[in-house]
Amino acid sequence: MEDLPEALLGDIIKRLPTTSDLNSLSLVSKRLYTVEAELRDTIYVGCGVCPVTVALVSLCYRFRNLSRVEFNYSDWTTNHGTQLANQGLYVLSSCCPSLTDLTLSFCSHIDDSGLGFLARFKKLMSLRLKALPEITSAGLLSVAVGCKSLSALRLVDVGGKGPALHLMNCKNVDSVEWLEYLGKFGSLEELVVENCQRIGQLDLLRFGSGWMKLQKFEFQNWCLPNRFKLDGPSYVADSQSRYDICCDFLKDLTLARITIEEEIGLCCLLRKCKALENLSIYYVHGVHDHDMITLAHNNRNLRSISLMLTPQHCEGYVYRTTLTDDSLNALARWCPMLQSVELTFYGCEPDWPEIGFTQEGLVMLIQSCPIRDLTLGGANIFDDEGMKALSCARFLESLSLLRCIAITDAGLHVLARSPSLISLALELCNGLTDDGVAEFVRAQKLESLTIEKCSRISLKGVQGAAKTVHYTDDCPGFKKWVERCVYGSKYGSKW
Repeated sequence: MEDLPEALLGDIIKRLPTTSDLNSLSLVSKRLYTVEAELRDTIYVGCGVCPVTVALVSLCYRFRNLSRVEFNYSDWTTNHGTQLANQGLYVLSSCCPSLTDLTLSFCSHIDDSGLGFLARFKKLMSLRLKALPEITSAGLLSVAVGCKSLSALRLVDVGGKGPALHLMNCKNVDSVEWLEYLGKFGSLEELVVENCQRIGQLDLLRFGSGWMKLQKFEFQNWCLPNRFKLDGPSYVADSQSRYDICCDFLKDLTLARITIEEEIGLCCLLRKCKALENLSIYYVHGVHDHDMITLAHNNRNLRSISLMLTPQHCEGYVYRTTLTDDSLNALARWCPMLQSVELTFYGCEPDWPEIGFTQEGLVMLIQSCPIRDLTLGGANIFDDEGMKALSCARFLESLSLLRCIAITDAGLHVLARSPSLISLALELCNGLTDDGVAEFVRAQKLESLTIEKCSRISLKGVQGAAKTVHYTDDCPGFKKWVERCVYGSKYGSKW
């Protein structure tokens, strides 16, 4: 082991992703211990590290090249000892000079004084704050003013590496002088605001010219809107405030569980973006066909779209999802790069209320775009005829069907002939049986098969249907389905 080239040792270490494996490897030899310490650039600190301030000194002494540190006390109780406090951030800033990415989650002992120490991290580019009840807008303003790299450095890669600020569940943050400062003097490429009750849509007007630099933006609440009214303390009835912003470089947009109105609020982003590649719209009241048509016409490089829709009151006393086949037609006509589509319908039953899309519209979209990844949830309009169209989709590689009650074994039989399908997930599809899955056992094409809570499919029936099979019959699965509908499939993994 001692004779191996250092480059080879480094390559071995980089292939071990888990912390436990890296810790075990470092015990093999002194040389591996040294090399592993030099290469380790990320650590996660949770409830089991106590006293945390003393431990930080030791960790930073061993891992001298740390660039990313996460503190998470989501499961913390008094039995775990003390959390990271303001003094801990001061110590970290003294012994971790290369830090570029910091996450603070459920740190109830961090307040504005602690945020003031973040200015000591001269290279800090990405900051995530989740559930810090003691911080206020004053603390965020000190971050905006003091963290020069967060404002000045610009990296194009928006996968968490560019200048970024994530603000989640910080309920005492109200005034937005910090946002105005970043808009004027900063260079943020990524801004995420989640479940901050005192920050409304119109507050984001204060970001000003900062919109021109953003490449990723997320704004979401955790509760479904319960009335057709703009939320947030900044909303004033009959307001003349309008979004006169430019967001030509925005590539990734997520809006979730909010209400928008014509010409007011974040609705304008759907008509102003010209470079979007990824779009997620989750239960946004007030989005209509003309918004999606304009967006599709302006964004020829759109690659991914995720829509979660629930019935709303439309013109003529109709109660249905507001988007119709007109939106699908626009996507099919003007988005030739579209590869990933997720459509989930919550609160729509087979008889009433209605889904605005039709099966013909979905089939037309599938046949017009090179879709490789398709997810349909609660799509009671999709039946075996739709499955025939999927079986002819040349590019379709991954398919997820969740609570699609109109699909039967006949649909699975034709789907098994799909030319490119290698990954299939079925959840809460109680119209399917072992007979339908048996066709995939005979075809031997699937690499991955996931069966969750399909009451008529047995463990025996899925054996041999794919190289990798995941099966669970935990029932009932409706609660999980509702949570997935309300909060989306992408949430929960970020933190």
